[in-house]
Amino acid sequence: MTSSSPFDDLLRAAAAQPDPQRLLFVFTEAGLPADANDVQRAGFRSGQGGTLTPMACADKWPDELIDFAALVAESRRACPPWAFVFIGALSGSRGQAPSDAQVDAALESMVRNVRDGSFGAYMALDPAGEAVRFFSA
Repeated sequence: MTSSSPFDDLLRAAAAQPDPQRLLFVFTEAGLPADANDVQRAGFRSGQGGTLTPMACADKWPDELIDFAALVAESRRACPPWAFVFIGALSGSRGQAPSDAQVDAALESMVRNVRDGSFGAYMALDPAGEAVRFFSA
């Protein structure tokens, strides 16, 4: 039995939907605010705390991506190195694909949600394709 990645599962699920899907991506960098204290800095170095800043976003048809490695390769050509990617999907309706305006609005909303820390509805992956869960303090 072969194991599949969370991204592979997402690609399959999107392709199986009755209406056309657009996959939405927000690439973020992780960092610390300028006024971080020593405890926050130490926590960040050990993988705890910090901030996420959206730095790029994109949309793709599911059949435009073979796998997560292809997404990473393309993102590395298009934007600076990133720490996490947040992924959502936008469904069409009655056999029609989402419009460019709907995609743009959904991406703007996603960027805003990620910036505000409201990203629980999105899949989050690190650059290795591993699922990431975030917890609030």
